[in-house]
Amino acid sequence: MKKKWFIIANPTAGNKNFTKNWRVIQSLLKKAKISYSFHFTTHSGHEEKLVHKAIKKGFTKFISVGGDGTLHHVINGIMSQTIVKTTAITLGVIPLGTGNDWVKNYDIPKNLKENIQILKQKKTLLQDIGLMKTEKNQRYFTILGGIGYDAYVVHKLNRLKRFGSIAYLLSGVIGLLSYKKSNFKIEINHKIIETNCLMTVFGNCKTTGGGMKLTDYKSTTDGLFDISIFKNLTFWDLLLNMKKLYDGSIIHHKKVTTYKAKKVIVTPLNQKNIPFVQADGELIGTGKVTVTMLPKSLNFIIP
Repeated sequence: MKKKWFIIANPTAGNKNFTKNWRVIQSLLKKAKISYSFHFTTHSGHEEKLVHKAIKKGFTKFISVGGDGTLHHVINGIMSQTIVKTTAITLGVIPLGTGNDWVKNYDIPKNLKENIQILKQKKTLLQDIGLMKTEKNQRYFTILGGIGYDAYVVHKLNRLKRFGSIAYLLSGVIGLLSYKKSNFKIEINHKIIETNCLMTVFGNCKTTGGGMKLTDYKSTTDGLFDISIFKNLTFWDLLLNMKKLYDGSIIHHKKVTTYKAKKVIVTPLNQKNIPFVQADGELIGTGKVTVTMLPKSLNFIIP
């Protein structure tokens, strides 16, 4: 089994073109003489159970077929199991989602033929993985986690996913009209910051939300989060600086500060307005969150 790939595919990914894409993927895998087993997901979080079962059967090579949400759950399946060291597991990605932010780190194309060639070359990179803990939950993540407004946007996002990659932007604009900022105590690099905060985000990728650049991104392998604290930004601050959210210059706004750290603790101080917490676009809870980097924890296939 160690020489055989286990593919976990999300049939709801790909803007309703999954069936067509899957036929192409199977044909290309056959031509490339890549041996594999596969399983389709049937519900959110199913990926984790599939990973656990596959590892018990001896699989150590996985391919995530879908979007960033599928990848998030596959990673959590790998990181939460205790049978095999995570550094002994290899993960490839065939992006079929709408956002696909993780693949932007390594310029992995959406062309399926090129995807299969990348898998065949077997070039790997041992990447950092983040761990977020709330009082009732914990999740691993590889793109970006946050507390506050960004998580509130995720909360609103489900109703707008039918709009594709623009859904995050639409949710963001709508959320600005109703979100109430919180006072945060942020513990970072032996320093305590108390501020009225729109959101605090912890990144390990270039982009999030289908292309937004919210952090001063440096590397996926330096053992540090790229952290941005968005302080008392208003509706008009964000609306007038929308372009800067995508070109990355928003981090130079006078109400935004950036840091790099291995660990961050964020505690909301207003108990009447407890903010949401998200990891890779998945809600994981509310309230206080502790974020820790796990350096070079998982092998990814890259070009």
